[in-house]
Amino acid sequence: MSLIKEKINSENLPKHVAIIMDGNGRWAKSRGEERTFGHKNAINAVRNAINACNEINIPYLTLYTFSSENWSRPTEEVNTLMNLLVETLLLEAEEIFSKGLRMHVIGNLEKLPPLVKEQLERVVELTKENTKGNLVLAISYGSQNEILEAVKNISSDVKEGKVEIENINESLFESYLYTKDFPPVDLLIRTSGEIRISNFLLWQIAYAELQFLNVLWPDFTKDIFFQCIVDYQNKERRYGLTGEQVKGQ
Repeated sequence: MSLIKEKINSENLPKHVAIIMDGNGRWAKSRGEERTFGHKNAINAVRNAINACNEINIPYLTLYTFSSENWSRPTEEVNTLMNLLVETLLLEAEEIFSKGLRMHVIGNLEKLPPLVKEQLERVVELTKENTKGNLVLAISYGSQNEILEAVKNISSDVKEGKVEIENINESLFESYLYTKDFPPVDLLIRTSGEIRISNFLLWQIAYAELQFLNVLWPDFTKDIFFQCIVDYQNKERRYGLTGEQVKGQ
């Protein structure tokens, strides 16, 4: 067993971990390869994150798979990412199912190529009865767009008399987000050394612990994930209160 894993307190686990998987291009460039080489070699890192969550029973893992801004990348890279996503889903669907994980997808899925959308829907349907854990893929996802869509939908419901303005609160607003069925993010991890959020789950990470790692995504291991959990558990989460107030609860 991993020595780092043994340090984890099973009574103080985050319910929801989100990961910005960054650094594929730089990883490939450092090896004299094209960016697409990095994307192809990132699959093991994805497996490591999923398996690590599964081993210590973290119920929700969200992976930033493809952002709404990524559509602006070179056509060849976008096509490679889409093809790789289909290939990965075909290869990993049975493994995801056998682990008892339920897969969800969030984002503007109408922009996806039909084959990608079809494969995603197939795995979501295949795993819908699973209860061991939840794997959430953020694909064609942008948090600002998600929030704007929620505002538009609430406004429409107010106009139609379905919602009273005085009843609009945080809970109601959250019910209009893609993530309405998920708990808020407790821990956000970003690889590659970059220190920014990149339009990812802006509402959902309001009180998340943030960890920025000097590790390129293809080099991400289970032990790195476990160390992130240990570091998370060494933080005092105060939610705007003082340390004394938290200890007195």
